[in-house]
Formats: sequence, structure tokens, C-alpha cells
Amino acid sequence: MSNVPFTPLLINGEHRPASTGATFSVYSPHTGTLASTAAAATSDDCRAAIDAAQLAFPAWEETPYATRRQIFLRALETLQSEEWQKKATLPMRTEVAMPQPQVLFNLLAGTITLESIACMVNDLKGETLPSGIPGGQVFVQRRAQGVIYSVVPWNAPIPLLITSVVVPLVCGNTVVVRPSEFCPYTTSLVVDALHDAGLPAGVLNFVPMSVEDTPQLTSEIIGHPAVKRVTFTGSDRVGKIIAGEAAKHLKPCVLELGGKAPSVVLADADIDQASRAIVVGGLLYSGQICMSTERVIVQRPALEPLVAAIKQHINTLSVGDPQNAHLSSVFTERSADGIISMLKEAKEAGAEVVLGDFEKAGPALLKPHVLLGVKPEMRLWQRESFGPVLALAVVDTIDEAVQLANASDYSLAASLWTKDVYNAINVAMRIRSGSVSINGSTIHVESGHGLTGLGGSSGYGRFNVDNFTDKRVITLHPPKSNYGLLGL
Repeated sequence: MSNVPFTPLLINGEHRPASTGATFSVYSPHTGTLASTAAAATSDDCRAAIDAAQLAFPAWEETPYATRRQIFLRALETLQSEEWQKKATLPMRTEVAMPQPQVLFNLLAGTITLESIACMVNDLKGETLPSGIPGGQVFVQRRAQGVIYSVVPWNAPIPLLITSVVVPLVCGNTVVVRPSEFCPYTTSLVVDALHDAGLPAGVLNFVPMSVEDTPQLTSEIIGHPAVKRVTFTGSDRVGKIIAGEAAKHLKPCVLELGGKAPSVVLADADIDQASRAIVVGGLLYSGQICMSTERVIVQRPALEPLVAAIKQHINTLSVGDPQNAHLSSVFTERSADGIISMLKEAKEAGAEVVLGDFEKAGPALLKPHVLLGVKPEMRLWQRESFGPVLALAVVDTIDEAVQLANASDYSLAASLWTKDVYNAINVAMRIRSGSVSINGSTIHVESGHGLTGLGGSSGYGRFNVDNFTDKRVITLHPPKSNYGLLGL
């Protein structure tokens, strides 16, 4: 028990227990053993965090851009250090059963993301222009909004924590962040690195919550007058709840929700490359990535060789302990049961099982599954599986392929495979997705452009300067302006 890490709150620059002493436990989805414990924030704790953020806001907003950037670059040095990366690796394995390939992805993506966001201070620019009033001048400034409430997920705890927190901070806002209840210790390591790099007290506040307390506390935080914007990364089900709470107070949100990424494989595709990218895109971290390749839409001539290649690649993958296997447990046993339920429904509705037996290899451990003939009316097509599942559909024409790719409420990421470059551009433009990779995996984001869907179940808004600053217009009127409308 003494070796189990404890995650405290961070409020106004101080680590502290919950005001009532309450805690909650985190269990490894792979072994079922205790992975960590965390302070369970109360209403009083959350109000204290918001008060600290509100008090710190004026000075942080006036902090020079170069100073902000230096703080985040110092934190970057910490995240790049061998000591910190070693410290962060173990909790990723224990709290969320993350296998080594995904651990390495998190560490690398975290440093790339932090470096990119630190440079966003260069985008905090205003403008000047002549006023419509003769002799007047207009000044437009980007100003921070105030206290931001951010909720971050468990499946990519390092880069997604950085995105959700550092983008608002670099814009001059202060932040209250609630980590996922599945990995509070992992995310606390990032928060501590940011704080130790020189963030003033109160600028960043960290409030883990128990799953039982979260609904009430979330409602209270969103309703607090000092909170100006809400960000959430996670499922569309919870996203709708948060958006509904924010709507009560007319508060804007940035919502990065789910994905059901299609990979369209045309008849002339490079089958070897496409199959490798599809297997990696669909099965990395057991498919628990919002950009995971969940739907494969293939032209009929490419079907047989593609299926054979996919099966061949999957058969080389190991499933088991996160320290040694390619694929490990999904994040809860309940999630595993839900995935199997979707698979069985699809089979009963006519889908062909190409690979997989619907049997769990452990409480939350699933082997890869491949189904052919999955249709838009099936739940496996409509909803995120968030599991090691590839759902295939065969088409005859490119128009059919585009139609099926767009037959989804999700619009986060997609990929397209063809050797015809001209055709690739034409078809990619017709796929309704925030990002389309031509001859590449769905798991790809161009630095500086962010990850965004086009609405619906994939969410709204971007983590960028536009969403975390207000444009304020100052008009300098000329002396002796004309106020003659009332004869004055």
C-alpha cells in the first residue's frame, strides 16, 4: 500500500488534500490491483480553485509574452528529460494499462505539443486601422478571457492535458483543470512540471474528482460567474451534458469529442502500405484513440488482398501485459463488455466475422476483431467502439465510397488510399472530415492546425488563439467630434 502513489489537489500553488479528507481509488484495468489514490475535491475545494484562478488572472494576463513562453519551454526541458519520462511511464502502464508503443507516443506527442503551443504567443497580435469617423483610429487587441475550466481524458493523458491547459494559459487565461478519474497521478506529473517551471500561484489549479461527485461539481463550476469558457475532451455523451450545462449560462465551449474515422481504400491502392496503416490506426492502444481507424471502406477489387494482409499483420501482434505486449486491456471491464455487445449485434444483423471470437482474454482484455459487411444501420457503424475493432464495408464505385465515408455523425479524421494523386485530391475534398490523410494513417495531426471535427459527435471549436482570446475594439475619436444630432 505504501508504494501506491497519492495524487493531491493543487490550489493556489499548494498541494493539499481534499477539504474533507475524501479520496478515491484507481485500479489497473489489466490486473485489477490498486494503481493510485487521489484526493476527491469538494465544492469548497472547487470554489477555492476558481477563486485562486480569478485572483491570479490580472497579473498573469499582463505577464509579457516572452516570459510565458520561457516558462513553457522550461517545462518542455523537464518533459524531455530521461528522469521525468521514466517517472511518467509506470503510472501510464498501471492506471490505464498503456502498452509501450502508446507510452512512447504519449511522451513524444507531449513534447511536440508543448513546444508548438509555447510558440503560439507569436499569434497574439492585434491590428490598427482608420476609423469610419474622419480623423479617428481603431485599435484591435486580443485579450485573455479569464478563468477557463478544462476537463481532460485518460486515453492520451500527456498531450491532451497539455493541449487543454497550455493553450488557454499561453493566451493569458488562468485554468482550473479536472483530470480523468482513471489517471489522476499521470496527469498530475504534467501539472507539477508546468508549475515547477515557474507558473505563478493560482494560474493553474488541479482538482481531481470522484466519479460520484463529478456531475454536481461540474454543474457548480460551470455556473460560477468567474468561469468564462469550458473545454472538454472525451465522449460525445458526456460532451452533450457539459454543453447543456454551459448553455444554461450562455458560456462558450470547446468540445473535442469522438471519432469514427473511415479509411477509404480504392482499387489501385498500395495494399501493403494501406493494410499496415489500417492495422496500426485501428489497433494502437487497442483502438482507444479518437482518431482510431474504425471503418474501412474498400473497393471490391482490393477487398481480398486487403483482408488477407490485415489478418497477416494482426496475427503478428501480442495481447496481454502492457509492459510486454503490443495490445493491452481496454480501460474498464464494462467497456470490454460493451464492445463485445456491439460485435455480436453486428454479426446477428448479417456482418461476417473475419477475425475474432468475441471472447475476453481477461477482465478487460480483448483480442482484435475484424468484421466484414458492416452497414450504416448497425450500432457498430454508428457509434465509437473504442476497442480493437475494424469494421469493413465493400463498395463498387468511388461515389459509393464517399457516401459511406460521410454516413456518420463523426467528422474528426479520415484517410484515403490510392496511387492516383489527382483523384486523391478530388476524393479527399469530398470526404467530410476535419482532417484527411492521403496514403497515411487516420492517426495524424498537422502541428499548428489542431484536431477538430466539423460539428456533431466530433465536437466544436479548436484549441487555438481565436477560441481563447477576445478581440476588443478601441476607437480613438478625434478632438471636437460632431454631436449635432440633438443640437449639441
